[in-house]
Amino acid sequence: MPESICKMRLVQFNPRLGGVQENLRRHLEMIEEAAAGGRDLVVFPELSLTGYYLRDLVSQVALPTDSPEFQALLEASRQIHVVLGFVEETSSYELYCTAAYLADGEVRHLHRKVYLPTYGMFDEGRYLTPGGKLETFPTPWGPMGLLICEDIWHPSAPYVLSRRGMDTLLVISASPLRGVEPGGLAIQQSYEQMISVYASLFQCFVVYVNRAGVEDGVTFWGGSQAVSPATGRIAVAPLIEETHLDVDLDRAHLRMARLATPLLADERLEVTLRALEEIWRE
Repeated sequence: MPESICKMRLVQFNPRLGGVQENLRRHLEMIEEAAAGGRDLVVFPELSLTGYYLRDLVSQVALPTDSPEFQALLEASRQIHVVLGFVEETSSYELYCTAAYLADGEVRHLHRKVYLPTYGMFDEGRYLTPGGKLETFPTPWGPMGLLICEDIWHPSAPYVLSRRGMDTLLVISASPLRGVEPGGLAIQQSYEQMISVYASLFQCFVVYVNRAGVEDGVTFWGGSQAVSPATGRIAVAPLIEETHLDVDLDRAHLRMARLATPLLADERLEVTLRALEEIWRE
């Protein structure tokens, strides 16, 4: 049986653009601090090892998973489970925006960002290769799924993970501040709405970890948070500033939500598949 409570630390981090060694040093320090604080899992934002607006720096900061830098992170994961973001270089020299789940000195899961935004202020598709898989993976606290920023703007991604048994959705992000409305930041409101809806519809915990600070003249809004499918928002980090947020996810919330409204049990996957096949043939 999965363990009842996962004690997470969400690290709202401001990495140095292109500064892999400095960012690595800070990761190792914060991993050690989280482990000393009794946490089970520490989660960093998208591209936390490299910074976001890399452009022509992408190939210079990319790391294979057998690099010395990555080995240091694997060693640190013997103390506590770790999620982080980096530019992954494969043996065939493809470059991905990747989220890694590390535990007990091993790579337990790699998620390569499927949807690379190349519109407005974003140009990821010019420098990176899109991923092509959506998979869950086992943890001591039940199956988890990993997505990166733009991925959650496509509801098919969390839907697939839900159908693969996901109990917790981890979303790491480097979302810049853009758009202000009377009620606050437009982008913050959009993410909070999506996160809350996904937690309710897919009856899972959703943990969102966004980066903070200013990079290349762009401000990242932070606002990292965790949402329960039973009780809603558990905790929210401040805007913009570097900080960390400790949250405890209790599996009793999953039971409460799923017994009250059996959405997952009642899902008609065969209907969805037939409709998608019809659309594919059109």
